[in-house]
Amino acid sequence: MALILNIETSTRICSVSLARNGELLSLKESRDEKSHSALLTLFIEDVLSSGQYDISELDAVAVSRGPGSYTGLRIGVSVAKGITYGTGCKLLGIDTLLAMTSDVANKLIPREYSGNILLCPMIDARRMEVYMAIYKPDISPFKDISAEIIHPGSFSDILSEYQIWFFGNGTGKCSNVINHTNARFLDGIEPSAKSMIDVSEKAYQENRFENIAYFEPYYLKDFIATIPKKNLPL
Repeated sequence: MALILNIETSTRICSVSLARNGELLSLKESRDEKSHSALLTLFIEDVLSSGQYDISELDAVAVSRGPGSYTGLRIGVSVAKGITYGTGCKLLGIDTLLAMTSDVANKLIPREYSGNILLCPMIDARRMEVYMAIYKPDISPFKDISAEIIHPGSFSDILSEYQIWFFGNGTGKCSNVINHTNARFLDGIEPSAKSMIDVSEKAYQENRFENIAYFEPYYLKDFIATIPKKNLPL
């Protein structure tokens, strides 16, 4: 029975869950902007203490590997590496979009479903761009993770044959652009450490561990530094 700490920091949400044998024990989340560096370690302490666990009892730390926010991913991965290095437990890298899809599939699609639905998680990127992938109802890949600029013709070839369920914080820029009858937009679904639990438990049971020294977040695109508006010259 694996005791796994799950860390999700790929978007503005700072989220930590503790699970044993695939069952949620404790969850802490914040949607405050730029709260990861201030809250992440506090949340980890809280979820462990709520079940009276010591950090040394962890079997693994699962961290969202991206795609998503460059800064958020760096913070989450750095903390996860520190814990695994210090305690000797295993490190699991979890695809953010896959975890979101697993949550939707488990909650909304009947088991053994074989219809024409596809699942498309989206994370907001710059301007009209999103990080996305498309999965079948059994969460096997249909279209690999990519960065896509959304326009009225996006997904038209796939929508002609399948109903696509779009979800995630990237759908806000899509729902007014993609008007196909086979496009369905699901509200209120965002990356969470709670939705990582099934995926991280499966990864643990299959021994899909990461090398602590070489594991890096999946940024998908190069980081571009910007100057805050208040610091721009007049």
